[in-house]
Amino acid sequence: MRVFKIFLINFIILSIIVITVFNQQEVVIKIKGGMPTIPVALPKFIIHSDNIEIIKAAQKIREVLQADLKFSRVFELVPEEFYSYIRPLNPQNIFFKDWESIQSNILIVGEVASSENNKLIFNGSVYDVRSGRFIFGKKYRGGIKLVRLIAHKMADEMMKAFGEKPLFTSKIVFVSDRDGNPEIYMMDYDGYNQIRLTYNKVIDLLPSLSPDRTKIAYTSYRRANPDLFIFHIYTGKTIPISTQGTNYAPSWSPDGKRIAFCSSRSGNHEIYITDESGKNLKRLTFNKAIDTSPDWSPTGREIVFTSDRGGTPQLYIMDAEGTNVRKISYGGTYHDSPSWSPNGDKIAYVSRVENRFDIYVLDLRTNQIIKITENNARNENPSWSPDGRHIVYSSNVSGTIQLYITDYDGRNTKVLTSKGNNKMPDWSH
Repeated sequence: MRVFKIFLINFIILSIIVITVFNQQEVVIKIKGGMPTIPVALPKFIIHSDNIEIIKAAQKIREVLQADLKFSRVFELVPEEFYSYIRPLNPQNIFFKDWESIQSNILIVGEVASSENNKLIFNGSVYDVRSGRFIFGKKYRGGIKLVRLIAHKMADEMMKAFGEKPLFTSKIVFVSDRDGNPEIYMMDYDGYNQIRLTYNKVIDLLPSLSPDRTKIAYTSYRRANPDLFIFHIYTGKTIPISTQGTNYAPSWSPDGKRIAFCSSRSGNHEIYITDESGKNLKRLTFNKAIDTSPDWSPTGREIVFTSDRGGTPQLYIMDAEGTNVRKISYGGTYHDSPSWSPNGDKIAYVSRVENRFDIYVLDLRTNQIIKITENNARNENPSWSPDGRHIVYSSNVSGTIQLYITDYDGRNTKVLTSKGNNKMPDWSH
């Protein structure tokens, strides 16, 4: 639930009798899908240094790279114990038949050395085992503190080499009250390197990271009103873009040129779009209902949003010009926080059933609904990974509100945050 709760608290009192069944699509708890994973051998790196810090850094790069590849659902790692069955790796004379014998299709050879100024040098070479063909190689140089980034970059290169979207250097922005009041934070996809971006004594909410990862649109009460601002990450500059009425739920267009958001500037909560300067404002919806939580399709031609125009909050899609509005959710009494997958074929959202909030995914091609969470907790704010295989969301399953990451079918769930309460994540695409 992104902003409907805010509207209900601040502007209306609405009593809803919860109907506990869906009467449209079948709800499936877990699914299996996708292409078979690619077996990858990632033996210990060859280290050309006796510097203990370089040795530890090499181990960390391999550890992070292993975690990335395992997380991908594109690759699977050959079990570590299989390496003892074959000859030790010699980068100058690789016996590919050995690696094929332990069922690996891809071999990653890592070599680590140190430069004259004690910078780390990592060389990664990737081979097709069956043909013995060299696929690609990458060389990275940097300080010890950059080992995680080096590993993430190498993992992204693996994704691109096999026709997949890179995601390991992506960022997640979110709201946390760990330092006293709700502020905007940013972290790596795996929960590391959490940093605070805004420093106010007021409430900041609903961050949306621009496609180029240089700007964040968000709602702030710094002027005692929920206004819309853009924060420039690398300069620290903050610019107001909508200050009339109440302004919530910004969403960047895929090209980064427009922002869709909800505003009450007309007296009612409607969907608008604007550019990042706040100019060229255009109103898209015109009715007496609450229209909110817009999210762009990956083509930029359509917008999904929440509206209670039919009596209860449901999901709708419209063209980016505000025309051709059609309802896509049926049954249930509460659907909100739609998030359009990068591939354009699915929409994640929050639904309330029996007074529980869970994450669901609607397949737009088959009209099938998949239930992602089921833990008797309040699960909200879904946002897709750049490759469309994972979802980050908030949940109070542990007692406090934390951010979790899970696969598109609800598997491999893990927690990303622990300090304070953390919510409203947005994953960069």
